[in-house]
Amino acid sequence: MGLRRLFGVMILGFCFTMSCQHGLKRYQLRGQVMDKNVATNQITVDHEDIPGFMSAMTMPYKVEDPAVVEEVEPGDKIAAEVVVAKNGNDYWLEDVRITDKGGRKTAKAPAPAQRLAAGEHVPNLPLINQDGKTIHLGDFKGKAVLLTFIYTRCPMPNFCPRLSSQFAKIHDDLEKTPEAYTKTHLLTVSFDPKYDTAPVLRRYGLAYLDNDASGFAQWDFDSAAASDFLSCRESLYRSGRLCGFSPAFISNTNSF
Repeated sequence: MGLRRLFGVMILGFCFTMSCQHGLKRYQLRGQVMDKNVATNQITVDHEDIPGFMSAMTMPYKVEDPAVVEEVEPGDKIAAEVVVAKNGNDYWLEDVRITDKGGRKTAKAPAPAQRLAAGEHVPNLPLINQDGKTIHLGDFKGKAVLLTFIYTRCPMPNFCPRLSSQFAKIHDDLEKTPEAYTKTHLLTVSFDPKYDTAPVLRRYGLAYLDNDASGFAQWDFDSAAASDFLSCRESLYRSGRLCGFSPAFISNTNSF
């Protein structure tokens, strides 16, 4: 291969690499490893606020380097770089560094996720909706309730926005069948109550209701106090992990 041709290939390779990196967003993460899954190359991290990306929470992350998953242990405190794809449909961790191994001795394995079985009772959870009104799950006794957890600042299309869009389609479909519509209620509950106040939830909800406030009659956007949310999480999912993103179905005829 001639020198000129070789140089051309090197330039193309460099340009390709740069184009692959272009558009990636990077954020600094600090937190504690709660769990790891070598088979899926993931670690679950209880992390601090990530400025410009998301508030503090516990969630799983893919890790670019499999050796890192082998090395880290629950209880480790880490620093890492969150890399988010241009379209927001994927994210992972790079440059993971263990900053403190002292928590390994006291770390406990998370309880396996186990949802309530059909027919089991759910808590009569108090919620504050988009109008600032306190409601309870028991208010919908006799109806089928579809419930999911979100937070309005969620930056990734495949998570909260995707679930809210799916709920919007369900709402639109139910409107076409009035009998089913009156027997169903949708609840979208935020697990970021400090930021997701009633006015914020109202604006968020209107975006999925085509700016038609009458839709709130069948679809509430709510927040819960931290202690109440934890109670709901434990009862609906019986897990030490964050239950956000997963929808639940509650048939409320005899649930309360």
